Amino acid sequence: MTGKADFTKEEWELVSEGPPSAGLIVVTAQRGGIFHETFAIGKAYAEARQQHGSSQLLDEIVSARPERDHTRHRSFEELRQSGLQHLSDAVALLEQKATAEEVADYKHFVLAVAGKVANAHREGGISVSDAERVAIDEITAALGATG
Repeated sequence: MTGKADFTKEEWELVSEGPPSAGLIVVTAQRGGIFHETFAIGKAYAEARQQHGSSQLLDEIVSARPERDHTRHRSFEELRQSGLQHLSDAVALLEQKATAEEVADYKHFVLAVAGKVANAHREGGISVSDAERVAIDEITAALGATG
């Protein structure tokens, strides 16, 4: 099993900041609902903690408070591009250090966070806006995951 001890400090930051980065990409995809959507990131972590034991990697990621890349972004577009690259880099690192199952679990968790954020606030009378769907599609592509 792969865990925090298998990574350098910088590598662990890259991996652990991936899920909240995905959440922020969705939060900033559409105006409105920022409070509910940001809260949904924490809720996704709390729900994942209840499934403790299936993956040491995920257990260690969700045991900490969701942290995100503290790089200052000048625009939502810059945050999106940086976040997508961050996710791609995290998966590439995990593919070198973790099992295929752990990588798949990580991708699933990242997409679960993004989905929970997207569904946290109704925009225009719908659960997930078109902009949020596009953001989730971009996250899926950055992860190298299939829908």
